[in-house]
Amino acid sequence: MMVILRSRHLLYQTALFFSIVILVVIALRTSTVQDSISRFKANHADTVLGDDEGTPHPKYKPTPSYTPPAITDPFPALATSTPPPIPSYNVPEKDGWKKYGLSVAPPLVIGFTRSWPMLLQAVVSYITAGWPPEQIYVVENTGMQQANARGQLSLQHPWYLGHAALKKLGVHIIQTPVLLTFAQLQNFYLSLSYTHEWPYYFWSHMDVLALGHENGFENLTPRAGEPGYKTLYTLSLEELNRTLATDDRWGLRFFAYDHLTLQNPRAIEDINGWDTLIPYYMTDCDTYTRLHMRNWSQVDANCGVITDTSVALDNLLALYRDPKVTPKFTDPNPPPPKEDEERTKQRREVLTDPVEYWKSLIRVADSMFHYKHGDRGRNTWQAGQHGGQGEPFYYDGAGFTEALEVLTEAGKEVYRRKWGHRDCDLVKGGGLKFEDQWRVLPDW
Repeated sequence: MMVILRSRHLLYQTALFFSIVILVVIALRTSTVQDSISRFKANHADTVLGDDEGTPHPKYKPTPSYTPPAITDPFPALATSTPPPIPSYNVPEKDGWKKYGLSVAPPLVIGFTRSWPMLLQAVVSYITAGWPPEQIYVVENTGMQQANARGQLSLQHPWYLGHAALKKLGVHIIQTPVLLTFAQLQNFYLSLSYTHEWPYYFWSHMDVLALGHENGFENLTPRAGEPGYKTLYTLSLEELNRTLATDDRWGLRFFAYDHLTLQNPRAIEDINGWDTLIPYYMTDCDTYTRLHMRNWSQVDANCGVITDTSVALDNLLALYRDPKVTPKFTDPNPPPPKEDEERTKQRREVLTDPVEYWKSLIRVADSMFHYKHGDRGRNTWQAGQHGGQGEPFYYDGAGFTEALEVLTEAGKEVYRRKWGHRDCDLVKGGGLKFEDQWRVLPDW
């Protein structure tokens, strides 16, 4: 009897064992369990030793099918000689600023991060329009430390800056200690006003082409060469003098929006500076609106033709009115050429009359403006240089552009949260006051 009971018990155990095995096999064949096991293996696999298939390999971005051509030096003559004379009617009078009762020669500050041809064009255009070079300050904001000052970077390096060329032109160079965002750079300008005791200063974007009213402008200046003609610099001095004499609470004077700006440091102090947590786009809306909220005036003024550009002239001798040079430009970062594209033949013009040459420059500047604001995007010029690998402080250019886009979007979100409003019309569209920063709920 005991033997029979033991046999039955053993039979039950065997049947139970095989039943469990069958259930496990069925479960393992289901996708849900298989997915769970796969996820477990993926989360716990040794990333150094790899899985059964060997060491993992990163997936690289595809190699670009087209690389724009190397940029060229837009002012090769500067490498072997001193700059030629500027048009005689634009030569500034020595210490001419003193005639306007100003306490300090007005500085013009131009910030630079990348695209050397664009900066060089801006500097040369201001000089040839009559701005004294000794009153121009180029702020090198590249993050390259001393590499540019030591001449360690090549022309194709995106952050190349020609110190020797700028010194030949007679302008000052100031270096930021580290790479700054646009908002930080503006606060750096404010700090320069303390260091140099500037009660006012002009600042300009580097992607502009500056020309005076050489063909004359009604109620402003007669034609170049005629009695009473006023240069871009002279008109800027007059606007500064008029502003100081008539407006105790002046904040900004805009020449073609802020492409060229006359700045009152006291006004920027009063609003606690530029908001560095909004590093790029929308930081102008934030700052200029806060100035308005604090009753600092912002007035449009006219000193010349300041054109927003994305390209540089092929030869900057055109700005010196060299009759052997025809004003024209080439995109430093052109799109891939079309297979059936025909090359456009440049019409050779020989211009000897200075004002007629100026008219040619104005036409080219207008073409530059429309080219920049066309279908390709207004900041493609920033990626015009594609070399520099292996040189000091090199950073991948495409990666830098992508990183800026991330920072820009983050800054826009900071702006939205700061004001509870999406757009630039904080007062009219949002009914906001200076004290409302970071205190309101979203209005959308």
